[in-house]
Amino acid sequence: MKKVKGLRWWIISLISLATIINYIDRSTLGLMWPSISKDLGMDKSDYALILNVFMVAYAVGQLVSGKLFDKVGTRIGYVIAIGVWGVSSFMHSFARSIVSFSLFRVTLGLGEAGNWPGAVKSNAEWFPIKERAVAQGMFNAGASIGSVIAPPLIATLWAAFGWQTTFMIVGSFGIIWLIPWLIINKKLPAQHPWITVEEKELILSGQSELDRKNPNRKGLTLKQILSFKESWAVLVARFFLEPIWWLFVGWMPIYLAEVYGFNVKEIGFFAWVPYVGAAVGSISGGYFVGSLMNKGADVNRARKTAIVIGGIIMFLGLVATILYANTALIFVLIVAFVLFGFQFAISNVQTIPSDLFSGKSVGTLAGLGGSVGVFSVIIMNFLVPIISKYSYIPIFVMIAVFVPLGVLAVFTLAKNIRPVEILEK
Repeated sequence: MKKVKGLRWWIISLISLATIINYIDRSTLGLMWPSISKDLGMDKSDYALILNVFMVAYAVGQLVSGKLFDKVGTRIGYVIAIGVWGVSSFMHSFARSIVSFSLFRVTLGLGEAGNWPGAVKSNAEWFPIKERAVAQGMFNAGASIGSVIAPPLIATLWAAFGWQTTFMIVGSFGIIWLIPWLIINKKLPAQHPWITVEEKELILSGQSELDRKNPNRKGLTLKQILSFKESWAVLVARFFLEPIWWLFVGWMPIYLAEVYGFNVKEIGFFAWVPYVGAAVGSISGGYFVGSLMNKGADVNRARKTAIVIGGIIMFLGLVATILYANTALIFVLIVAFVLFGFQFAISNVQTIPSDLFSGKSVGTLAGLGGSVGVFSVIIMNFLVPIISKYSYIPIFVMIAVFVPLGVLAVFTLAKNIRPVEILEK
């Protein structure tokens, strides 16, 4: 049978593509909201409610899908997740009220949530420890690239077909993605018929000692995972850092419309700029950590160094949004700087579950971390419509304060990032 060199890079490329689709799907509502709200007689409070319904479902989905992926594996887990979110995105075209939009946002959130614990788990299965931050960076870059593509793509489709048909088109992308996924991701590395001997040895020799000794062991329960203080580093860090990303994903189109008077087309041609910075940050953060480890740094030092650098960049950028963002162009350029720092750091925070636990427990902690992060975002989404009636500055101040709190959580709760499970004899 013909072998494929670099099969693991094909797998992560497909997951990155799924993430691009994920972000196109979730961005569509916000980008077209000025048109949808005008057609259906809705306002910003309705948008906040629909957005939070999505976030609640997304939080639940992160926790449930983490367990699901640990149980059924990444191959079938992705089929379930992307099948649900693709159909849900398509069905938005038939929504006509807060109730129907909320219903489809619930199923969209449940499906889309699986992408994150699924990717972390897949990276633990397909990549040696030294390459995981690079793989996570590629995956996270998919979120940024999707956010770059979405504004001009959605604006163009909206101008040509209207918002109903646009939902149908973007909803079909995920269903099409399932075809190459099922063809390429046949088995795990140890049994895959297309993998070369050299790549299999590289992957398996680079796994944790626990996974090498007993790859078929059962994962830990949630209670057992939370008994380790290091697990809480992931949860607390994500609680404080996730709102930074989601503020701009969920509210930047509304901000541009309110503060600068932009319509859908103008939003489409400005809102993509910050995500170029995010995409570069994703790749850079992973490459930086891999480079440090290749030079002899251990996982603990490499991850924490990247998280500190990303945190400093985020904080300075958020301060700049308050002091210097007096035009739309300056604003989106500063946000590009903020999101560069966010992705530089978060790709390493998200990789910590695979540093701490074996493959059978990674998805559970990654999913719980996502749920905790989303809970923080939900609180923020309730506050934004209230505070922004007067000014957006207090919101930027709040998330700027969150940055050092998130970074400190990693340092205080995970004093040494390393495998924490007791090896079975």
